Amino acid sequence: MTLVLPGSAQLAAGNKRVGRFALRVWAVLWALVAIALLLALLWRGLAITVLTFDPVLRVVQGSLLGIGIGWSLLLIDAWRLSRPPELARRHRLGFALAHLVLVLVVCGALFASASIVSSQRTLIAGVFAGGGETEAQAGRINVLLLGGDAGKNRVGLRPDSLTVASIDAETGRTVLFSLPRNLEDTPFPEGSPMRQKFPDGFGCPDHSCMLNAVYTYATDHPDLYPGVEDPGVQATKEAVEGATGLKINYYAMVDLKGFEKLIDAVGGIRLDVHKRVPIGGGSSRIFGWIEPGPDQHMDGYHALWFARSREGSSDYERMARQKCVMNAMLNQLDPVTVLTKFNQIAEAGKQIVATDVPTSEIDRLLDLSLKAKERPIASVSFVPPLIHSGNPDFALMHRVVQNKIAVAENADLPKDQRTPVPPVRTGQPKEPEPSKKKSSSTKEKKKGSEQETDDLGAVCSVD
Repeated sequence: MTLVLPGSAQLAAGNKRVGRFALRVWAVLWALVAIALLLALLWRGLAITVLTFDPVLRVVQGSLLGIGIGWSLLLIDAWRLSRPPELARRHRLGFALAHLVLVLVVCGALFASASIVSSQRTLIAGVFAGGGETEAQAGRINVLLLGGDAGKNRVGLRPDSLTVASIDAETGRTVLFSLPRNLEDTPFPEGSPMRQKFPDGFGCPDHSCMLNAVYTYATDHPDLYPGVEDPGVQATKEAVEGATGLKINYYAMVDLKGFEKLIDAVGGIRLDVHKRVPIGGGSSRIFGWIEPGPDQHMDGYHALWFARSREGSSDYERMARQKCVMNAMLNQLDPVTVLTKFNQIAEAGKQIVATDVPTSEIDRLLDLSLKAKERPIASVSFVPPLIHSGNPDFALMHRVVQNKIAVAENADLPKDQRTPVPPVRTGQPKEPEPSKKKSSSTKEKKKGSEQETDDLGAVCSVD
């Protein structure tokens, strides 16, 4: 009865004051649980806001620890009230073991719950700092995803991966725009301090002023952004806005080591591999290979090398692999995994260098992510022959971005309301007629589809 109705044993055969107090606490707890469930069902946004508020999480964590200790003491006292010495000898050990198991289960479960709450509180306090633009831009939420290979004392100094996820604020339909890290002469929008410094775009005579160097330059010149906590990120956001024509709402910069831990925390991901991908290379030797094949399970170590490996491939090929990893994580991560492995995911989440998503927006972004899983993800990589990073046509990039977004938004309209979206004229020479041109290899077709596609999942799969 103490397991089902704490305090009932004391009320019947022990200290009635303790029994009444425990039963009242039990009733209050069930009332609070009922209120929380009601909030979750009717006002999910309010529920998430309350349950991500640090003082509330501290109270919940302390309460779980207190309840665990108090409940365990009530169980021990109930065993004492049963007068064990009066039991038959053959029953004493059984009842003692039963009580010990109950104490361990109750105490362990509540302590584990308190640990999850502690991890959530630490994650939220350390990651969701806020400061981004919460208002949708032309009906879309644009998130800049940055991946930095950070060594000691140089976390994210030169982001190696730059991708904008443009998400429809109503349907969740997403378009990914990947920018090469070696993009030159990137313009800055009006009002940017970097525009005053580089009115003709971020360029240098020695061609060292590439997109991924914007972060370092602004970090080394904090006077350009007085009062800004991370000038490097702010300047990079502005550079991406200039390159794409999109207003960035939020950013998230992830250290690749954190990326590895995150994939391990969710139990790995499954990926189709089109060709052999080396593990190692560059300044070090190649010490392994990821072999081609469909539906391969990868832990964080192998998924990280799949995403980052450069040996024998171009930056553009690597960008395509990175988007396939993002697509796999979006589609394979499920709520049960998040719940059962929350502590590991939260620990990995601490490796996220920074994000300016506020806790008040977690509910909306969670809802959009669930909607995004139900729709194909469109993708554009600004790589040759579409864009040449050494001499990019930014006006063309802007047109491609708007065209791809228009196509994505058109797909969510009823068929009778859709309007044809003409393709963007790239200025590239027309291909020969099918009857006259030579047949392309599968590899060439795949390369073209990696540059621009309306279904990233189809590109990432092995037919």
